[in-house]
Amino acid sequence: MNRLNDLFFRLAEALLVLMLTAMVVMVFGNVVLRYGFNSGLDFSEELSRFFFIWITFLGAVIAMREKAHLGLDTLIRVLPSAGKKFCFGLSQLLMFGCCCLMFYGTWRQHQINATTMSPVIGLPMIWVYGVGYLASGAMGLIILGNLIKLATGRIADSDLIQVHDSEDDALAHVPDDLKPQTK
Repeated sequence: MNRLNDLFFRLAEALLVLMLTAMVVMVFGNVVLRYGFNSGLDFSEELSRFFFIWITFLGAVIAMREKAHLGLDTLIRVLPSAGKKFCFGLSQLLMFGCCCLMFYGTWRQHQINATTMSPVIGLPMIWVYGVGYLASGAMGLIILGNLIKLATGRIADSDLIQVHDSEDDALAHVPDDLKPQTK
């Protein structure tokens, strides 16, 4: 199961790279064409916007897996273990509720988006906004996994704090005698 999970996220990261590269090429190419040759590619702007939507949603899923989202942990760090577990469970349940709402909203709009075509390239808009299914489903599965770990007691206290400082990550591999001293 872990191999399948890792494969999914490697494919998602590769898709992000491809879409970002395509966006850069399309936007830069369109700028050159407009200023240099007084022409342009009509599909470039529309497709770049669509890729940006997908990059945002897929990036959020990857950030959730890597615990890279922004958060405020000042209160959580001073709570006892039971308080941390309660807050962790509550936050996971609230996020799962948001995932359910996102999935439901995408489902409610599915028929409209399936029959509405984009103005320039004629793509059914469900291919753009259908990423809501993927993002809410993937995030929901991550959250369910976290809730199962919490319920079965297989979660460490360090995992109860979902926010990691980038400085802590950067200093993780630095020997203690070389780390900056805090007063």
